[in-house]
Amino acid sequence: MTHNLSPDCEHYLKQLYLCEREADETALRKPGDRVAGDLLRERLVEVAGSDYRLTKEGMRQAEKVVRRHRLAERLLHDVVDVKAQLADRAACEFEHSLFRGLEEQVCTLLAHPTTCPHGRPIPPGRCCKERKRSSSPAILPLSEMKAGDGGSVAYLASKQADIVQKLMVMGVLPGATLRVIQTYPCVALQVGQTQMAIDPALAREVYVRRISDEDSGRG
Repeated sequence: MTHNLSPDCEHYLKQLYLCEREADETALRKPGDRVAGDLLRERLVEVAGSDYRLTKEGMRQAEKVVRRHRLAERLLHDVVDVKAQLADRAACEFEHSLFRGLEEQVCTLLAHPTTCPHGRPIPPGRCCKERKRSSSPAILPLSEMKAGDGGSVAYLASKQADIVQKLMVMGVLPGATLRVIQTYPCVALQVGQTQMAIDPALAREVYVRRISDEDSGRG
């Protein structure tokens, strides 16, 4: 079932979710009459005494809202480098404008994170369940790749400017293609026409979009 909900309705679903699933009593706030009416009409909430509670469908929709919000926080924090205390506020706007229908692509880009920057769990999506059934995730740290694997750099996870600068000077920057030559005792790789070796700790900061065998065989 598809629900076309306003940001205010989604916000209140999220508040109820935090209260019911995570026992966050500070999160629960009374909705306005219009919000309450819309959610009752959509059968996403039901009256519980003087309060409201999520229906089964309401819980499912609220989980989607929380997932989009926390993925937005992770994207802003890990890739855009927004500080954690600001990421929550920015994600409240970001989730509504960008994430409808895109959360699985973003989740895959971030290598299926399990928590937000504040340590709260991110509800898993279909892409996370599919990843568990697959031995070859689409995006993974360079440190987890094997000799012969190839891909393109998705993003640099480090928050330290000197590390990011060092990687970029070597040509290891988002969009660059690379191939792993060896993994021990250091990670040797080829980026374009250049071969280099980097420390395993540094390799953990580089997330790579794997090139499948089918893709690598094209042209």
